[in-house]
Amino acid sequence: MNGVQLWAVQRATAMVLALAVVVHLVTILVAVRGGLSAAEIIGRTRGNWAWLGFYSVFALAAGLHGAIGLRAIAAEWAGWRGRGYDLAWIGIALLTAAFGIRAAWGLYSA
Repeated sequence: MNGVQLWAVQRATAMVLALAVVVHLVTILVAVRGGLSAAEIIGRTRGNWAWLGFYSVFALAAGLHGAIGLRAIAAEWAGWRGRGYDLAWIGIALLTAAFGIRAAWGLYSA
């Protein structure tokens, strides 16, 4: 991907993250004010495909967004460039996203 494409992906993931963070925080505030405990919240999210999908998209957006930012920092500070370098950052993005998706799956299947 070239710089313009990476810039567009980072801005798109920023928009997804902004919406996801608001939904996440509002959901937590509503649940806690409603008197739900953590165990009750997990009980309600267990087996819910919508929440699994939401948190999977959240994790993927966070992984991509963070890796693109780290890639830009490494390119600027260390002068790293090239195809191998790009593949390493894609790997970091996918690995980070996989950790988040695994956590979402843990809530889904808890």
